[in-house]
Amino acid sequence: MKNQPLSTAPLISYGTLLSRFKELLKADNLKFTRQREAILQTLYDHTGHFTPEELHRLIKEKNPELKTGIATVYRTLSLLEKAGIVTSISFGTQGKKYELGIKAHHDHIICTKCGKILEFFDEAIERKQERIAGEFGFVMEDHSLKIFGVCPECQNTTGKD
Repeated sequence: MKNQPLSTAPLISYGTLLSRFKELLKADNLKFTRQREAILQTLYDHTGHFTPEELHRLIKEKNPELKTGIATVYRTLSLLEKAGIVTSISFGTQGKKYELGIKAHHDHIICTKCGKILEFFDEAIERKQERIAGEFGFVMEDHSLKIFGVCPECQNTTGKD
């Protein structure tokens, strides 16, 4: 069975997401600011996986008049991750990359050379994980599969310096 193509579209509208975000901020006694909204909007509008620095650059390009500090990006990402609105993939000492967490379930394959991240979904893998959890008496609530390797582009450049 071939891997299925993924829809990168979020599962909820931006308006619904914005309402959830405002409720989250209010519950934590934090202010809703244009900077925080720009962070959320940028994550919603751009598919992919971003370091905080990459996200900061995108925000500055789209909103040059908006003074958004990198510390605000880090704090907001942490808040959004805690709430399950964004998810992250850790690269150890190289930090994390973030993505909007309100997309259909998917797994990741990650290049250890260039950091490229591809998303995939495989029904056979999903069924096998459920079966394995059951064999150990677990009821699976969630899972994350990450495959690390070297992408075709990096394979072609290895040793050509």
